[in-house]
Amino acid sequence: MERFTTLTGPAAPVPLANLDTDMIIRVEHSAGLPRDQLGPHALASWRLRADGAPDPDCVLNRPPYDGARILVGGENFGCGSARETAVWALHGFGIRAVIAPSFGGAFHENLFENGMLPIRLPPAQVAALQALVLTAPMLTIDLTAQEIHAEGLTLPFTVEPLRRSMLLEGLDPIGLTLTRDAAIRAFQTADARRRPWLSAAGDR
Repeated sequence: MERFTTLTGPAAPVPLANLDTDMIIRVEHSAGLPRDQLGPHALASWRLRADGAPDPDCVLNRPPYDGARILVGGENFGCGSARETAVWALHGFGIRAVIAPSFGGAFHENLFENGMLPIRLPPAQVAALQALVLTAPMLTIDLTAQEIHAEGLTLPFTVEPLRRSMLLEGLDPIGLTLTRDAAIRAFQTADARRRPWLSAAGDR
């Protein structure tokens, strides 16, 4: 998994409360496409008109927001189903971080497990960021310092220590487990000596 240390890039305001995983990736795309082809369909129901043409009123269709690396969203971002394809679609679209007052629970966990950073901030700070990036779109997120730097503004945030460490090291849950490989092997060896009948049964 790619490490997350410092991210600098355009941030797009997405001032929609309760934006659910069905809106992030429609079910027909979620079920029918491989992971590496989901990006172009991210937020399609918001970005595109009924005929498939880009909606000029959607900020994500205008530069520099069409190259956004960060979304500044609304309350309960990513609610709905637990489908991981919603996170894969945003990642494929180029997003590495989402800032919002609150998140859907499963979506929040899926972001971390795919090397993306969810940041919770108070609603007033999120609203201020949404307004700011309309005129000064570039943000820097420093995970080491746990700070967001915008034009004339620095906002602190906090991430649970284990999650923060995993992102900084580029570790998903399997990668984290493998950092304990020596201890796991030592336990298995000692357990085989202590209960040899189990080890023999497992070797059949």
